[in-house]
Amino acid sequence: MTSMDGERADAARAPVADGIRFAFGTLTVLPVRLTRWDRGAARSGMLAAPAAGLVVGAGAAGAGALPLLAGAPPLLAAVAAVAVPAVLTRALHLDGLADTADGLGSGRPAEDALGIMKRSDIGPFGVVTLVLVLLGQIAAVAGLYAESAARGAVAVVVAAVTARLALTLACRTGVPPARPDGLGAAVAGTVSVRSAAVAAPLVTAVCAAAGALLGPADAVRHALAAVAGLIAAQLLLRHCVRRFGGVTGDVFGALAETAATVALVVLTLGW
Repeated sequence: MTSMDGERADAARAPVADGIRFAFGTLTVLPVRLTRWDRGAARSGMLAAPAAGLVVGAGAAGAGALPLLAGAPPLLAAVAAVAVPAVLTRALHLDGLADTADGLGSGRPAEDALGIMKRSDIGPFGVVTLVLVLLGQIAAVAGLYAESAARGAVAVVVAAVTARLALTLACRTGVPPARPDGLGAAVAGTVSVRSAAVAAPLVTAVCAAAGALLGPADAVRHALAAVAGLIAAQLLLRHCVRRFGGVTGDVFGALAETAATVALVVLTLGW
């Protein structure tokens, strides 16, 4: 059986519903019952990851809208919007970002760095990275809400979708797991390069369509923000694979937060 035949067989054994359950069950805290945990379900699930991002982003947009409707300043609305993705993911992506920062910053060999990442505590590199990323996200969203409530709402949705698309691309064939167990090993290499090549422009086009609600120029602006977020995540992915020998669940969290932050920052630029 060829690799393409194997991929088709996996897809046949993993209905769309199972993939959606896998995506929401592993990437959110929403009460979704996982019915399957295998490579076929992982492949469908990681292709459905941007859909989970859409729901998370919609929740963030709603949380940001409530303070604004109550007359609160944009800064408080931004804090609420940034808090929701953390709550809906049990802060797993933020935790992964901190652990990855500690591992990269340790300067240790790959095995030792992976050991540092598995510890329950957070080191100085992780703390500093968390603070800077959260401040950057809040500052960016506050600036966008200051322009208009609609601009801020669309931005947080696009950022959340871009973050999960980065995970889809990181699961493509050829990207190995750094460990033989864990979420990284379960999903690494499950998405074919062809599927990733289809998902990236398709989801980017959705981001552009969301931006178009604000005006024609914003369609380009939001597409470029998504692309910039994906490029940043891919650069980090390449570095982590070279440094750790592959991906882990922590690396996936770092990729998601990196993509979201860069997308938000790009949307604040005055061009």
